[in-house]
Order: sequence, then structure tokens, then C-alpha cells
Amino acid sequence: MTLFVFLAVLSAAAMHAIWNALVKVHLDRFLSITLMTLGMGAAALVVLPFVEMPKAEVWPFILASVFFHMGYRTFLIGAYKAGDFAQTYPLARGTAPLLSALGGIVLVGEVPAPLAILGIVLLSIGTLVMSFRGGAHLERLNLRAVGFALGTSIFIASYTLSDGSGARLAATATSYAAWLFVCDA
Repeated sequence: MTLFVFLAVLSAAAMHAIWNALVKVHLDRFLSITLMTLGMGAAALVVLPFVEMPKAEVWPFILASVFFHMGYRTFLIGAYKAGDFAQTYPLARGTAPLLSALGGIVLVGEVPAPLAILGIVLLSIGTLVMSFRGGAHLERLNLRAVGFALGTSIFIASYTLSDGSGARLAATATSYAAWLFVCDA
């Protein structure tokens, strides 16, 4: 992995954590997510003149991904309303790679290398442990928060698989992402 790729991944992770923290602490979570989604759509709108229009076979993946992103945001808001951020965020994010890998194997026929499987399992175990530690001050397990967090994870895995498949069919990944963000907004 090059230094540029490492820094890009690290930056993306930091931005994602900040985005989720802003959603958690904002008084109107629906409004804050809506404004962030509209902002991403506006930024992507500027890119559209420079990328190809997706082919017909790409549109079902974009539309499915828009649906999955709406489900993700709805369940994320529910998780943050129902439970503690330190518990729901790691649970939602920690199970998504495992579900994505399983979905990739079953639905796409993509089997990760053994080292990748080990990494996914270790990541999932680590984030699950974080979610239990994050809920240590709670008197009992909040099943509503856990349900919303796991639902969020299912939607994350779903849009991950949809986006991966759609981006492979598109002229470029940038074209797919730009059109997805505009449609999502």
C-alpha cells in the first residue's frame, strides 16, 4: 500500500467518524443528515459535466444504492436516538464488513483471500468488543438500540455490494459515485 493510499484511507475514516459524531450530537438528526446528503449531492453536481452518463445496466445499482442509503440513514438515526453512540456506532460499523464479505461470497461469488478473511474477522471482533465496552455503563442491553445498529449494518453491507457491482459496470468509479450522490440527494 502506498503512502498516498494509506493517507486517503485514514482521511476517509476520520471524515466518516466526524460525520457520524455530528449526526449524533446535532439536535435534529434527520435535518443534519439531510443537509449533509444535499451538500454531497451539490458537490457531485459540479462533477457531472466531466463524467460519462451511466449505461442502462448501471442504473439499477444506483437506484438500489439510493434505497439502501435511505435505509442506512433511517436506521442510523434510530440507533442514535435509542442508544449510546459508543455502543451503536461500533456495532453498526463492526458487523458491516463481515456482512459485506458474506454477501460478496453468496451474492457476487467473490471470495476474499485468507488474509483478508482474517482481517475482516479481527476487525469485526474488535469493534464488537468496543461496542460492549462502550455500553459498559448501561444497566442492561438495549435491544432497540442493538436492533437499529444491526439494521444499519445490513444497509451498509447492502449498499457496499450494490456500489461495488455498479461501479465495476460503470465507465469509471468516479462517474458512478457522482451520479449516485446526485440521485441520492
